[in-house]
Amino acid sequence: MANHKSALKRIRRNEEVRLRNRYQHKTTRNAIKRLRAEEDKKAAETLLPSVFSMIDRLAKRNIIHNNKAANLKSKLTKQVASL
Repeated sequence: MANHKSALKRIRRNEEVRLRNRYQHKTTRNAIKRLRAEEDKKAAETLLPSVFSMIDRLAKRNIIHNNKAANLKSKLTKQVASL
């Protein structure tokens, strides 16, 4: 157990951040799954910008790597275009 006040605060803060990151990552993954399952091109095109925004937010906060974000966006764009 931590002995310093600041260390105790850091432990609390790390847990809050971890849970927030986990929630955002899971929400984004679900949005990507929804987009991949979409068969209507119009609906997929309207969903695409919001999914891109979520992916960019994860990359900006270092929850996922920048290259992974770029790869995801590229594959999703290609998939929506092929509908």
